[in-house]
Amino acid sequence: MDRRSRWQAFWAAVFLVSVPVFAEAPLVRQVPWLCLLLTLGWLWMATRLRSRPQTALWGDILLGFVWTWVTGAIYWGWLRWEPLAHIPVEALGLPLAVWCILRGWGLLGNWFYLGSLLGTALTDAYLYLTDLTPYWREVMRVDPQTAVLLLREAALQVQTPWGIANAIAIAALLVAIGLWALQKPQPHWRAFAGAVLCTIVVDGLFWTVALLG
Repeated sequence: MDRRSRWQAFWAAVFLVSVPVFAEAPLVRQVPWLCLLLTLGWLWMATRLRSRPQTALWGDILLGFVWTWVTGAIYWGWLRWEPLAHIPVEALGLPLAVWCILRGWGLLGNWFYLGSLLGTALTDAYLYLTDLTPYWREVMRVDPQTAVLLLREAALQVQTPWGIANAIAIAALLVAIGLWALQKPQPHWRAFAGAVLCTIVVDGLFWTVALLG
């Protein structure tokens, strides 16, 4: 792929990490089965796009997005009350992704999935380090108005030296990994970098909304 295509892979990853999550989040809480069934639509679209040379890049990366969508639907639809189950569920596609990568198949999509999973894992690590998991459990059980108040309390709790230090350390790690991947010429590394770096943007938006209430 040429330089233009490599950057297309990066921006495609950024889009798929940041935009669909805002559609899936409210949908999965109200109609989780519908959200799960939509996976078939994403899979059909990915297959169609991948079969055409002009859209093959989007089709490839969309196949990786399917894993993030379906595992997200399972967790946020039925298991969202338990934070310890988050990464194990989100990582359900990991064995297949690694298997495909080792065989050189669907590299864009599978590396995108790995980047998304890594960003999610580091975000969860921050929640554990700052003892925010009790807030997580409560937020998932209360009404939206009470949830806003709890999120504001959680956001204030992380504005401590320990919370700020961990936020800086994890953000720096994500940036370092993302920039390292951007140095690679292969387009699948751009997809990986886009997924990793966009984690910082999504997390930043989340905490900004929480603080503003």
